[in-house]
Amino acid sequence: MTSQDRSDAEPIGATALAAAGVAAAHALAEVARASGKAALAAQAEVLRLRLTGAARINALRYPRALAAQDTTASLPEDRRDWEIGQAYARAAEPPLELARIAADIAELGAELATQADAGLRADAVAAAQLAAGAARGAVALVAINLTAGQDDERVVEARRCAEIADHAASQALAAL
Repeated sequence: MTSQDRSDAEPIGATALAAAGVAAAHALAEVARASGKAALAAQAEVLRLRLTGAARINALRYPRALAAQDTTASLPEDRRDWEIGQAYARAAEPPLELARIAADIAELGAELATQADAGLRADAVAAAQLAAGAARGAVALVAINLTAGQDDERVVEARRCAEIADHAASQALAAL
């Protein structure tokens, strides 16, 4: 991969996960509005906007991390390694935030699965399941960007977010 290829790289997986999370949040906002739950609709919209912001930051940081090897090539080895590590650590933050937000979306889905109009509860469940999938997918992105062990605190946090999201999605399903 050349420097040009790296600087043009797109975070394909993170983009897909963010799109799934945004779709889930949008669906929950619609379910909440249709059920007369304005506060929950507003909460879903805030989560959607937060996720969109994290995706934008990711789109900036990911290519920078990939290009770090080339942009630091002239530095002494220890400084180059440190710079590359920092670039990848910064690139891991947006997927970690994606996992956090996806967990929040799944929890909102579980709440709406019990509070929404009966005919819309399955939609809330579907959104919670979609958000849980996004949280699970983000774990891999955090881990690969950190190029660290599975016991790194950020990987552990991403895994915890995925577990929270899975639990919320299960609660949502059980509410049907």
